[in-house]
Amino acid sequence: MRYHHARKPNPCGVTLLEMTVVILVLLSLIGIGLYSSNKYSDWKKARAASESLRDVYSAQRMYLADNPTVAVTSLTTAVLVPYLPNNLTAMPTVTSLTGSALTFRVTVSPPVLLSGTTVYDPSGSSSDSLWDVGE
Repeated sequence: MRYHHARKPNPCGVTLLEMTVVILVLLSLIGIGLYSSNKYSDWKKARAASESLRDVYSAQRMYLADNPTVAVTSLTTAVLVPYLPNNLTAMPTVTSLTGSALTFRVTVSPPVLLSGTTVYDPSGSSSDSLWDVGE
């Protein structure tokens, strides 16, 4: 006696629910990627700013080593430019997270970045070496 098993139908396509799940997964991965790349861009700006601050701090220390009687509070950017590393001919430029230009306060040691008249450090820590020279 032969038994005939019923054949299961072979699905040729995907259901609407499966397509919806795949699209949602792709959209969430794209969103995570965009968020991560924005944070990475912010970190790159912060890292570049801290490197520029280190250059200015180095110039500040070299100038003061050559001129030990000069007070830090009397320093200007003009006297520090010849002491900048890598043969820079002007103070480095630094931009904030919003794209505005920041300036250096060289009358304190270590130097800090200014947005207008306030110290600019969106990281919230003066020892993390992002947006500052760190400790």
